Amino acid sequence: MIVKRETLNVKRNTRYRNLGLFLLTAWLALTGYPAHAFKVLEPAEGAKLRSGDTITARVDLGKDSNLVQVRYYWYGEQDDTLVEQEDATATGSIVAPVALIGMSDHHPPFGGPLLVPKDGIGPMRLLAVAEISRGRLEKRSVFDEILVQVEPAAALTSIEFETDKPLQLGRAGQSSAFGHVDSMGKVFELPVVGEFTDGVTRRISTLGSGTRYQSSNPKIIRVLANGLLQIVGNGKMILTVTNRGKQAMLDVTVEVNEEPNEPPVADAGPNQSVKAGTKVKLSGLKSRDAEGEALYYSWSQVRGSKIAMLDVDNADASFLAPIMSEKRTYRFKLRVTDKKGADSVPAFVDVTVEP
Repeated sequence: MIVKRETLNVKRNTRYRNLGLFLLTAWLALTGYPAHAFKVLEPAEGAKLRSGDTITARVDLGKDSNLVQVRYYWYGEQDDTLVEQEDATATGSIVAPVALIGMSDHHPPFGGPLLVPKDGIGPMRLLAVAEISRGRLEKRSVFDEILVQVEPAAALTSIEFETDKPLQLGRAGQSSAFGHVDSMGKVFELPVVGEFTDGVTRRISTLGSGTRYQSSNPKIIRVLANGLLQIVGNGKMILTVTNRGKQAMLDVTVEVNEEPNEPPVADAGPNQSVKAGTKVKLSGLKSRDAEGEALYYSWSQVRGSKIAMLDVDNADASFLAPIMSEKRTYRFKLRVTDKKGADSVPAFVDVTVEP
């Protein structure tokens, strides 16, 4: 009886211990603590930061070991062309300035003082790319990307359109060739800059920076929901831009061919989930034009660490899914243009890469 009772107690204790481990594992999964994925801890997602301030960058290294370094990059939320990040000495192409290179001996490890861009304003993305050594011949990387809100402490003194004044769009009788001309239905944006009391000139073209557009005649220039502008008729009108109580006005004359033309619709395809190391195809074949005309395609990457893309001017673009140690999501943008030069509103697709 004593042996049986002891055996019963051992089984009961083992069962309780296993139950405890199960509950602990479930709790950790729900709370995310401690984290098992590389993650930016500071600044926090959605944090409100001041442009020009120095903050502390801190990351959770997750389950990976043998980290070599962590590189930090700032991007505007709407930046549609990520620039090369690997080689800061590269020539012939624009290279993203590295805001910080975090090493193991830094405080905190792989983090440290991080300067918020002085000309930053509105939503900005902080991209942290960790390089992981897997031996002499193999390297892997993992990234995390957060969105923060940047505001200058300085006040806005004036805003201005950064374009020709007055602005002339198109001319009667011009030829049309895949977006190289202004035409009926064309979608475009106008750069707007603001002068602030700290002496810094900031680009404030996006809605996220607080800029709003108004057309004096929506039958000539229409303001789209995302702040883009579209040519819908000929004539003269005034475009007004406002931000933080300041405003600027621009006289615009539109003279394009009056042939009716509906803008095309971009379709970047469904979101995908792929394995690292596989070839990924992005398909825009379901994009369409109301008049059935041929389309010009333009693919670009807008989220995640930089990926080398092929055939970005074709209906189907492709890339090789990078070797990742953790699941991460990349985002791509597609815009299409018809034969008469009318553009689509951008379409987006997410590709999740799994180890």
